[in-house]
Amino acid sequence: MFRKMRRIKQQLSDNECIQILRDESRGILSVLGDDDYPYGIPLNYVYTNEKIIFHSALEGHMYDSVKKHEKVSFCVINKGEKVENQWWYIFKSVILFGKIKEITDENERKNKLRILGNKYFPSEDYTEDEITKAFERTLVLEMSIEHMTGKIVTEK
Repeated sequence: MFRKMRRIKQQLSDNECIQILRDESRGILSVLGDDDYPYGIPLNYVYTNEKIIFHSALEGHMYDSVKKHEKVSFCVINKGEKVENQWWYIFKSVILFGKIKEITDENERKNKLRILGNKYFPSEDYTEDEITKAFERTLVLEMSIEHMTGKIVTEK
């Protein structure tokens, strides 16, 4: 169902892809938006239990899009490394395809927000405070991964 990479020599192993997903902080979630136009949203995320967790508002373009279409893709690019004394970078990227769903169970939502918050906030107390303040207006989404590919690219 999913295409194989054209430049197979540049393909990363699943373990390398997972490491990038764990290490990086942001990616682009692509959904089918208004009038079926692609819509890419830069988001914080966390990779846990072979899934991607996001949070967002309970209204807006992204919310409307994931309610209509469960199929999404998510792309993460690492920071890359500049080749010494050259202009180009070597970087790695991961592209995921899967299905996204809203988490509605209150306990599950809180647990997933804790995992997400603890990746970004300075302490668990800070995470708990943010959850308390924003829980009622926070959408929690979970992407199941159906296909994953990673690639190393030398810009030269």
